[in-house]
Amino acid sequence: MKKLIKRPAFAGLAFVVVLLLTVLVIRRIQVQRIWGDVVFVPVSALETAQPENPEPAAPPAPVTEEKEYVISIIGDCTLASAQYIDPSEHRSIEYHIQQDYSYPFAFTREYFAEDDLTVSNLECALTDARLQSSEQFYFRAPAAYAEILTSGGVDFVTTANNHMGDFGEGREEFTYMTLDEHKIPYGKEGEAKILTTDSGLKVGIYCACNHLSPDPEQAEAAVRKLRADGADYVICALHWGKELVYKPFDSQVELAHRCIDAGADLIYGSHSHCLQPVEEYKDGLILYSMGNWVFGGSTGPTDMDTAIIQVHVKGFSDGSIRNGGYTVVPCCVSSRPVKENYSGDNYNDYRPTPYTEGSDAYNRVLSKLNGTFVPDSEGRDYSDVYAQYG
Repeated sequence: MKKLIKRPAFAGLAFVVVLLLTVLVIRRIQVQRIWGDVVFVPVSALETAQPENPEPAAPPAPVTEEKEYVISIIGDCTLASAQYIDPSEHRSIEYHIQQDYSYPFAFTREYFAEDDLTVSNLECALTDARLQSSEQFYFRAPAAYAEILTSGGVDFVTTANNHMGDFGEGREEFTYMTLDEHKIPYGKEGEAKILTTDSGLKVGIYCACNHLSPDPEQAEAAVRKLRADGADYVICALHWGKELVYKPFDSQVELAHRCIDAGADLIYGSHSHCLQPVEEYKDGLILYSMGNWVFGGSTGPTDMDTAIIQVHVKGFSDGSIRNGGYTVVPCCVSSRPVKENYSGDNYNDYRPTPYTEGSDAYNRVLSKLNGTFVPDSEGRDYSDVYAQYG
């Protein structure tokens, strides 16, 4: 007698077999999601692309220093005597220069001969045009005096200062024409531009005075634009503050910090006609005031101390550019001996000269740059001035 097979039991067994086969197939499949679409990728394909024991990634190459650039900063170049001094007088800068345009930089030219960029504040008109002015003090040098800058090694001048407008609106164009003729790069009020040094460094420079109060928002915007336009290194040349004050006001400190926060590397301050402290803030360097340099504005300046500051800029293998320290060369605005008691009645012969290392004058300059200098022999602390302008 034939053995009967119950069909329901057979059907159940078949269902189990099909289920097991389905599970095995699903286990050989992995899901990959691409922008919302689901793509089924066999595990075998993934195993081919990504082995279970990949070779460890090679460590990143170390960042090394590849190049150093040197940027030299000096103070005001006022290449003319004030209008009340006859150019033929022995006290005048014109008398000393005559036709020798190498005279003013005779004792300092070596510092700028091999650097990558030398920057100064040009605080006079350069033109042969017979301009008139109603200002109490105004300065107009012959157009040929532009050769003082070129022979001295100056590579860029800011004209954003309170004397560029001495002769009325639009008359500054005479100076721009002279600078163009002598191929001297310059920055105008509120202007941001990029220049490329012979060594290939792209330096962005923003120049501003705005009646001695540069606008913070405009400065920040200019710095960001220079960065966006490809500047490797950004300088803000700011003409600000008050004359013969030996430390910056709070408003200047705030502005300098904001510029560096926005991406600036170096702040170059001018106007005080004396040295002010140097500050290292984050990765930036702030020179609050560089005082005078070739200064025809006075036959006997109240403060004859000045300096060359050379900033060492490092270029690294990853393409980054960063400050790498700075060197100070303490100087006098004149080549005549300076009295040890720091009398302000010294004679100016308009030829800056380095001080002897270790001398009282040399150390005095350093004290002005590190903020420890006592303003004057009477002990005045200038608190009234700071209260008014801070």
